[in-house]
Order: sequence, then C-alpha cells, then structure tokens
Amino acid sequence: MKKIHIVGIIVIAVAIGVILTSLKNTSTYADFNEALANPDQEYHVVGKLNKNEPTVYDPKVNADEFTFTLVDNKGVEKRVVLHKSKPQDFERSEQIVVIGKMHGEEFHANDILMKCPSKYNDAKPQS
Repeated sequence: MKKIHIVGIIVIAVAIGVILTSLKNTSTYADFNEALANPDQEYHVVGKLNKNEPTVYDPKVNADEFTFTLVDNKGVEKRVVLHKSKPQDFERSEQIVVIGKMHGEEFHANDILMKCPSKYNDAKPQS
C-alpha cells in the first residue's frame, strides 16, 4: 500500500470516531415525564416560569444554585435546580429551556436558555 492510502484510511477512521462521539453526547428535547422515565439521559425541557411559586437564590449561601418552578409544554410542573447563578432578567423571560437530568422529583439543570420579550415593536420609526 502507498503512504497516501494509509493516511487516507487514518483520516477516515478519525472522522468516524469524531462523528460517533458527537452523536453519543447529544441530548434531545423532551417534557418532564420523559425525563423522569429516563433519569440517566440529559434532556432539553422547554417551558414557562411559574410566577406563583417562589424562586430561591441566595448568593451568600450558594452562589451556584438557583431554584425555581417550571411548567413544561404539556402542563407538568417540576422544581428546577440550576447549578449556576441566577440569570439576569430571569422573571421577564417568555420561554425557558433547561438542560440537565432528573434527580428524583427535581430537574437538575447545568445550563439554561431564555427567550426574552422583544425589545422591538411593530411601530414605525418616527421621522
């Protein structure tokens, strides 16, 4: 075999390894019931903040723990423990995506994505 063929085979093997590794670590969108059924798998859960329930963030006690209640798109309500500080303008968010796993009846999130209200409106600019 020529050296170019060996290099080509190695490049293909590395590419296959990278693809398989990236597919293994992907998480999927789900609701709380699916996350509860598979507690070992990481999920993205989409929902809205329940503003009737309290949010708990005390940076003096633990700056990397923020707790709130989220209602997923199917209406299931769960307590979420975010292992980060409280995001800015959290209460103003329209939709929240938490990324993490279920631990018992709580969802432990290691990341959060928020959709905040638009700063722009449909009004025409003034001349």
